[in-house]
Amino acid sequence: MNTKQLRQKILDLAIRGQLVPQDSNDEPASVLLEKIRAEKQTLIEQKKIKKDKKSSYITCDLSPYQKYTEHFADGSSKNITDEIPFEIPKNWAWCRLGEIGNWAAGSTPSRKEIKYYQKGIIPWLKTGDLNDSFINETSEFITELAIEENTLRLNPIGSVLIAMYGATTGKLGLLNIEATTNQACCACIPFSGINNRFLFFYLLSQKQNIQEKAEGGAQPNISKEKLINILFPLPPLSEQRRIVEKIEELLALVDDLETNKTDLQSYIKQAKSKVLEMAIRGELVPKNPEDEPASVLLERIKNEQKSSKSKGKTTEHNTHYEEELPKNWAKTTLGECFEWGSGGTPTSSVKKYYDGNIPWLVIGDLNDNYINTSDKTITQFGLENSSAKLVPKGTLLLAMYGSIGKLGIAGMPLATNQAIAFALENKEINTKYLFYYLLSVRSSLNLLGKGATQKNISQSIIKDFHFPLPPLAEQHRIVEKIEHIFTVLEELEENIL
Repeated sequence: MNTKQLRQKILDLAIRGQLVPQDSNDEPASVLLEKIRAEKQTLIEQKKIKKDKKSSYITCDLSPYQKYTEHFADGSSKNITDEIPFEIPKNWAWCRLGEIGNWAAGSTPSRKEIKYYQKGIIPWLKTGDLNDSFINETSEFITELAIEENTLRLNPIGSVLIAMYGATTGKLGLLNIEATTNQACCACIPFSGINNRFLFFYLLSQKQNIQEKAEGGAQPNISKEKLINILFPLPPLSEQRRIVEKIEELLALVDDLETNKTDLQSYIKQAKSKVLEMAIRGELVPKNPEDEPASVLLERIKNEQKSSKSKGKTTEHNTHYEEELPKNWAKTTLGECFEWGSGGTPTSSVKKYYDGNIPWLVIGDLNDNYINTSDKTITQFGLENSSAKLVPKGTLLLAMYGSIGKLGIAGMPLATNQAIAFALENKEINTKYLFYYLLSVRSSLNLLGKGATQKNISQSIIKDFHFPLPPLAEQHRIVEKIEHIFTVLEELEENIL
């Protein structure tokens, strides 16, 4: 879920009554609707607004099933249960947008009449001025004469605006100034009992639906009649305010996430480094006194070593051992725990060495993950007539040249070139623990690189490198914990960014 989807989810929960808890002390929306209808009738009688010949109201029969009926001014009615898009709380009510405010589109005074524009001070808004937020200014102004001689209404502060034409259809605005609009923009002056911000957020949540209702080829549009006919889930007024407050709080957090993408990426990178640092110090998972001590494990590993394997020794590279390890861990080296080797490159001029069925890797193929594919292959003949070696699935791979410390784990039997060292699997050690350990000390390995044009490390440096060895059971717990935390962080990075 990215930030756009997260915003939509917040709005969807809000308009369904699932964002804030209901309060039984709130005046039900059905009572609020009666007050709104009475206010509308008063305005009609005072000739401040025109009577809507197509006005209607919706009732709900809760027994035995929820049945919604729409009643019209001419006395007719119809069942609209199938039109209701989702369930709402019991103290909410369904109505049409036309019921909750006075809607009107503007117009464009004739451009030929200079008197309508010259020295105008009245903000005149076009759909390009809409910004899905507060409107504090417009790009054009008209005169009072333009309002008097054209079908224009000066909309008060707090009016909700929506674009009806073209690519901007569904674009919204909330007036922070008094303004009039062109014919492509419809303005709603909400009646008492309607929080204009709640109406704004509802329309924002329905933008895609509104755009889908738009008709026309070159310039799709939605008419005022279609707009005011859209169903509107009305909460009690107190709940409207609570919903708006919660939406604004959550959307502000989403805005912060979006604004601070770089900071978030940096945080995720730092968090991963911290997790690895805690892991190799024995601080990531709890200890279990029943675990076999690593000293016993290490002694068994040494006894199982083949006589031909070179023994790792503690050297000047083992600076990290100035820090104490947990009591049941053991200080050792990579050479003491693993059989290391490196690959080779068959002579490039001999064609029969290449394009075979044996995957053959170079440093660029290492991806800090499992290696399951390869662009390059060699033949069995090429393998037998070069220093390349076939290593089994599960072998750890480590770059020694250039990108020192780049890692991979063989997801299949494969061979490598001489720039990649490999550590054969040791049944006494979790390969993923070794992988995460080497990932955590990559910068230290880089510092050991030598060479002018291309830094490199030797197998002897790798073998002599310190290795903090936990009990095997704890290795498994560490790997499981690392991967759980990394998964959460990566999902956060993928979904938010």
